[in-house]
Amino acid sequence: MSGPEDEGPGSTPGYSLDDTAPLPVAELPSAEGPGGDDDGESLAEVIPFARPAEGEGESGGEGPDLPAAGRVIPLVAEDELVFRGRDGRDSRDSRDGRDKALRKAGVLAGGAAASVLALGAAGFVVLKPYVMPDDFDGSGAGSVTVRINPGASAGDIGALLADAGVVASARSFSNIAKERSKAASLYPGSYLLRKGMAAGAALDLLLAPSSRVVKRVTLPDGMRLAEALPHLAKQSGIPLKDFQNAPVPTLGLPAYAPGLEGFLYPATYEVEPGTTAADLLRRMVTRFKQEAESIALESRAAAVKLTPLEAVTVASLVQAEGGRDGDYPKIARVIYNRLRGGTPLQLDATVTYALNRRTLKVSHKDTKVRSRYNTYRHKGLPPGPIANPGEKALLAALNPAKGHWNWFVTTNPEHRITKFTDKESEFVRYREELNDYLGTH
Repeated sequence: MSGPEDEGPGSTPGYSLDDTAPLPVAELPSAEGPGGDDDGESLAEVIPFARPAEGEGESGGEGPDLPAAGRVIPLVAEDELVFRGRDGRDSRDSRDGRDKALRKAGVLAGGAAASVLALGAAGFVVLKPYVMPDDFDGSGAGSVTVRINPGASAGDIGALLADAGVVASARSFSNIAKERSKAASLYPGSYLLRKGMAAGAALDLLLAPSSRVVKRVTLPDGMRLAEALPHLAKQSGIPLKDFQNAPVPTLGLPAYAPGLEGFLYPATYEVEPGTTAADLLRRMVTRFKQEAESIALESRAAAVKLTPLEAVTVASLVQAEGGRDGDYPKIARVIYNRLRGGTPLQLDATVTYALNRRTLKVSHKDTKVRSRYNTYRHKGLPPGPIANPGEKALLAALNPAKGHWNWFVTTNPEHRITKFTDKESEFVRYREELNDYLGTH
């Protein structure tokens, strides 16, 4: 005996499309659920669907396999695919499941309005309407700067762009970022974009390095603090007085550092809109601490019988006096040999630092300057660094070369030729070579 549930495509294997008749529209639920509005967004018709004949199996014929609860034929993208099971209850697939179904069906989304076809337990296909997220056309106009904060997701960025008028909706942006697998390629920073952009065009600009609103400042190895601050101000566009008045106690200096000299790490830094002088200095100090930790500065300083401050001071002397990189460990050895022997270091770089000058010509009168930094007058190391040393100078201070040298002279500064000796007579001769060079330059 057969009843209504036994008749029609839901129970007759192998029936053809021509054997069926559409069910009345009145039997279909609204897209909005029971009692849905009639603004044209309700379900419109039933499209009969032929199941495969017996023996073909779920993978028989053309098209994708049937799921257990019925087959879904998506025409375009939709937020959720609705599978109506044989028990009459709905189950909602995840967004990932939807994407897989769309890819399997080989259908692309398009147009402002879209639909999804879902097969019910009775064997018919339901047309469900869907409205795509708003999106602009074209590349936009004007300009607007947006700042992406660290940790922002594609959805967060989409909301930011929508609020700024760059894209029409947050979802249009997050959709295109995920579709193109670029959500993980969006980095924090400030970007120059345009208003009224298509989501794809906005994504392209965010991925273009030229869109970054950023200045780059570089602090060279060996620059003194008195030179570094004007240099940073000029490159960054931040007023010099802001650097000079930066609150040093808030910059995060190591506990052993008496001030900024020697603890601004030489490197290239990005300066985005809104960066203050204190922000930049704090980043440079932080970078110093990171590098100091990476080379184990504190423990290795103890191995050469120095405090961390003394190690940085030696590195600054090596940096100021150094010629070629390979000479740095030798200069460090000369410094240690003279310290061990109780001999004044007699380094010209400490004299010019005390005089706040940059010159290779140091007179006998200059060596008499009253300053704790004058290593002609005072034995031992100066009270602190005389420059900001780079990595090579820091490593040389922690790992000096082996040798018995007590003197060195850079006899040809232009070609950075430095000669080392443990004989004072040779030192005098090397000094004369330098004076000859300076006399002709």
